[in-house]
Amino acid sequence: MAKNKITQPAAAYPSRSTNLLERLHQTAEHANGNGHLSGSQVKLQILIVGAGLGGLATAVALTRQGHKVTVLEQAAVLGEVGAGIQIPSNSCRLLMKWGLGPYLEQYAVKPDSMTFRRWENGDPIAYTRLSPDFEDRYGAPYFVIHRADFHRALCRRAEDLGVKIVTDSRVTDYDESIPSATTFDGREYRADLVIAADGVKSQARSVVLGGSDLPPQKTGFAAYRATVNTEEMKKDEDTAWLLEKPGINIWYVEDLFSSEASVDDLRIGEDRHVMTYSIAGGNSFNMVLSHVDHSSPSTWNAENAIRDMQESFKDWDPKLFKVIKMIKSTLKWPLMSGSRLQTWISRSKKLLILGDAAHAMVPYMSQGAAMAVEDGAALATAISKIKCKDQVATALHVFEKERMSRSYDGPLQQARDLGMRAEVEGRPFVESTNQWSDPVTQIWAYGYDAEDAIEELWQRYSVNNKLVMLGAMAAEVGAKARFAISVQAEDGLCNNDPARKGSPFKTQIAAR
Repeated sequence: MAKNKITQPAAAYPSRSTNLLERLHQTAEHANGNGHLSGSQVKLQILIVGAGLGGLATAVALTRQGHKVTVLEQAAVLGEVGAGIQIPSNSCRLLMKWGLGPYLEQYAVKPDSMTFRRWENGDPIAYTRLSPDFEDRYGAPYFVIHRADFHRALCRRAEDLGVKIVTDSRVTDYDESIPSATTFDGREYRADLVIAADGVKSQARSVVLGGSDLPPQKTGFAAYRATVNTEEMKKDEDTAWLLEKPGINIWYVEDLFSSEASVDDLRIGEDRHVMTYSIAGGNSFNMVLSHVDHSSPSTWNAENAIRDMQESFKDWDPKLFKVIKMIKSTLKWPLMSGSRLQTWISRSKKLLILGDAAHAMVPYMSQGAAMAVEDGAALATAISKIKCKDQVATALHVFEKERMSRSYDGPLQQARDLGMRAEVEGRPFVESTNQWSDPVTQIWAYGYDAEDAIEELWQRYSVNNKLVMLGAMAAEVGAKARFAISVQAEDGLCNNDPARKGSPFKTQIAAR
């Protein structure tokens, strides 16, 4: 695939990263001269199905560990549809560590704040400062960017690391026992591990679940996504003010910070909300207009979208509505929420689903794509701990345990628990309704490090597993007068692997 040329945006707009990001990038590049790590003892052949944001992020993370990665993408030409997307600090920190700084900083915008406004007049009702606070607090900034630019950055980084991306390769069949994936034209791709990052309509999900599928469910909400040309906005003082500084603005139906606000309002508003921010280095203005919609997506069409959108928001803040009327075209997307799955791993332990295929979520606190990036980081870290191919299953289980806890008991659960937590802490619910400013939720969402979490869980698993094994051996010989046994303390999973290197750590247990 030809590399896309990246042009420099206007220098006046604050899209450049700070010295911290440069240091993170330098750390990534010096890991092994070109951004690779040397941590994985076992190098695997890995096949990823789906070259979306999650699939490419996973490819980058795994390739940095030294694995050979091939990505199959059904589209004939790589690219992303949609509009803007947010890159919060928890995923941004990983991306910078992986060396994406030079790719992202060309287009990413760093908003200085998030302002909540009343729907009818735009009056501010709450405020969260993002820059430099998030960068100082969580080690990476909070970015906004066009999805296509984000996707391009991941593609460039993946290709530079040696990832093979094969387009026009729609997968029609999986064999989890080999494992392999077969494309529509009969090509079979085999690997040590197959990872399906094939989105909400995942074909691999039913294979993992043993034949029956549990697809994401409609939430009853939909969102119009669109961009507006900033040159047109600059001509009217009623809209030009939104471009004076890079910030995220959110208009809500009701004052969320009143005592009448419900927990559901935190996620998506009583029935409508509008979020706006600048992208493309400040040259484009992104808009997301969420609303209740129980109709079937099969009935949606581009001809009616503009009319329906304007009708839904015609009584809102007049200044906001001026921007809405500048929208020339829009895409309408259903907001889906994933079903809670029992497992993400096939019975053979050789096929895995992640990202939206495993845990689709509504766009709450900007964690949808961020969770997919975290998945890639967590999986690569877990696999880096293995000493032989026999331990891949162990790595997948550690990954699944950590990521299920994070995604299923994540931001939405935090919102549902909000009122209870406020009561436990002896304060009114109203004080913590702005989750972007709530320190407990901020730390959970943006201070989380997927790689560190896997490191800690692997360490606990290894220690517990060794203690169980040692205890069983001690019990077996406990009735004897004196007996010494040699324990190979590496989980006992690699003893038959001919490729195993190094001497196992041996412990003498004396039983009297």
